[in-house]
Amino acid sequence: MRSGDDASFREFAREKALPLRRTAYLLCGDWHLAEDLVQVALIKLHRVWPKVSRKGPVDNYTRQILLRCWLDERRRPWRHRENRDGVVPEEPATAPADAGISDALLRALAEVPPKQRAAVVLRYCADLPVTEVAVALRCSEGTVRSQAARGLDVLRTALKRQHDEAVSGRSA
Repeated sequence: MRSGDDASFREFAREKALPLRRTAYLLCGDWHLAEDLVQVALIKLHRVWPKVSRKGPVDNYTRQILLRCWLDERRRPWRHRENRDGVVPEEPATAPADAGISDALLRALAEVPPKQRAAVVLRYCADLPVTEVAVALRCSEGTVRSQAARGLDVLRTALKRQHDEAVSGRSA
């Protein structure tokens, strides 16, 4: 890679690392995994940087790589073979105070199926237009709309249930 390409990649990575990390966190709900996903996505982007950077803005391509990394991570067989005995060995990593993400939203997002969660996060949290989300998810715009609508329904139901549980807990 030429030094000019390397310098432009470093600048891009420095500028986009935090927004990518936030998006990854909204997708997976774990700060440590989000950091790993961003790192893997940036490594993959670095391999093709000279080619993609000359074609124009690479934000969409980078989000697509990040999304694919997350989906690949979810498909790994060792994730399904965890011992789920109900005992948590340590406290889970919580969102930093400056992340601007409420715990209630994170718990609700965890209940949304992966593809619907991706559509909701990219569409409403990353504030992307439907066309860009469709490119990132490799599907039609209609599919993005329906996945986002279904995801929002699940999200609303989860948030309502959390609210009802909190209210009933206070009154007891």
